[in-house]
Amino acid sequence: MPMPVPYLNQPPEVIPIDVGRQLFVDNFLIQETGLERKMHQARKLDINPIFKPETELEQGQDNGSAVTPSDGGVWWDPKDKLFKMWYMAGRRYSMAYATSKDGIHWDRPQLDFDPGTNRILPGLAPDSTTVWLDHFTANPNERFKMFLRQNNDVLAGPNHYNTGWCMVSPDGIHWNEPVATGYCGDRSTIFYNPFRKKWIYSLRSRSEWTRSYGRSRFYHEHSDFLKGCKWTEDEPVFWTGADNLDIPDPEIGDKAELYNLSAVGYESIILGLHTITVGPANQINKENGIPRINDLKVSYSRDGFHLDRPDREAFIRAERKPGYWDRGYLHSVGGICTIVGDQLRFYYSGIPGNPDKLNGKGEKIGHGSDGCTGIAVLRRDGFASMSAGGKTGTLTTRPVTFKGEYLFVNVNCPDGQLKVEILDGDYSPIAPFSLENCHPVSIDSTIQQVKWKKAENLSSLKNKKVRFRFHLTKGDLYAFWVSPDKSGASMGFNAAGGPGFTGGIDTEGKNAYREANKILNNKRFI
Repeated sequence: MPMPVPYLNQPPEVIPIDVGRQLFVDNFLIQETGLERKMHQARKLDINPIFKPETELEQGQDNGSAVTPSDGGVWWDPKDKLFKMWYMAGRRYSMAYATSKDGIHWDRPQLDFDPGTNRILPGLAPDSTTVWLDHFTANPNERFKMFLRQNNDVLAGPNHYNTGWCMVSPDGIHWNEPVATGYCGDRSTIFYNPFRKKWIYSLRSRSEWTRSYGRSRFYHEHSDFLKGCKWTEDEPVFWTGADNLDIPDPEIGDKAELYNLSAVGYESIILGLHTITVGPANQINKENGIPRINDLKVSYSRDGFHLDRPDREAFIRAERKPGYWDRGYLHSVGGICTIVGDQLRFYYSGIPGNPDKLNGKGEKIGHGSDGCTGIAVLRRDGFASMSAGGKTGTLTTRPVTFKGEYLFVNVNCPDGQLKVEILDGDYSPIAPFSLENCHPVSIDSTIQQVKWKKAENLSSLKNKKVRFRFHLTKGDLYAFWVSPDKSGASMGFNAAGGPGFTGGIDTEGKNAYREANKILNNKRFI
């Protein structure tokens, strides 16, 4: 059965909304509504793949060519004003590092470890990794964190349960001595829960659980990254797996399993990507030179543990057909998505498959070879919208409190309108924030201020219990928030960041949009 989500069944009586844009991915904020929720999927760019195997290092050795983060990481680093990528150069062969000014075109800087290459960590061959840019550490030498699980094909194959390594770095290139982790399986990953200030180790389950439930996840958390990685065998707890709403692929017939689960703090929620695999079995893949079929499906959490999955459609779908670079083996990246103005960019890796590809020993390796990286894009906050047709519909929130002064919305209603009133505990309008005083909004914007006549701001309502009632005609409402200033800064968490952001929290608002427009050069992918 799907995981129960306690905070949706028993939401708090009053909800503070000081952190982040408030998204309508669930009913947590909604008291009552006549609007219809619509779920949205990311759209793949026509220019994909944006990163292909080109160098000798990326051709690998005996496992095939690849430039696949899996998870690795793609982050905007405000210190250098660059997008940065950490990825596997060659399948389960080596870690490498690339940079980009626009997140589309990538450079491979030559580093000092392996002259003439962009290789890092020589001597360590990964079968899964996560790289994390830690904006909240007080130690500049630990600004970057990495979890790496060593490839042990020569010993027992990638499914063998063994230890991984955790490392820290000031620059993402030079890393400290690795610290051994507890036992885990391949495709284990990490992420940071900024709401609770905990490092989360998302671990492939132990073998006895795998036999009963298929691939699934165990959960371990700690406030200290390096200390937390030394878990004992009995410390990680069962977390989640695929459930009875994850439907098998009818052409394959195997049951769905949870290959990986990675997440990030995005605005007011934890945003997750479930890698749901539907087969076929590894031996069939290898014999036929075809990739395993993985789809990326989105999940949401407001506590970092309980996961709500209201949409079981693939958020980013494996194409499943010969000739596509992302036919299968889709995987997310560490950081999940970057934010570039009004768009979210989801980097993901995929593999086309090659029935004729052999290694130097004459062994078939086409099932895992020629991996590339591409991008799918989504409207900012665009996971779900509350939608209205020709007639006006309303949405009334539960009681909320805030410390900000300016109401902003993410709305698409150029042919309709949005008006807002603010209500007290008895559902009575609070003067002057009535429906009649509200200036109607008719626009398509991901950051639009809502204003009222006779009111400069919402400062008179600070720390008071109120409800917002949205009146919408012919449009979609994606999010709302109360900003401390006119820039529209949300004070929420900004996933893997983007141009204009200076840290892990949106303190920039519209200023970040202006910087992103310089990067985009007036090009829009959505």
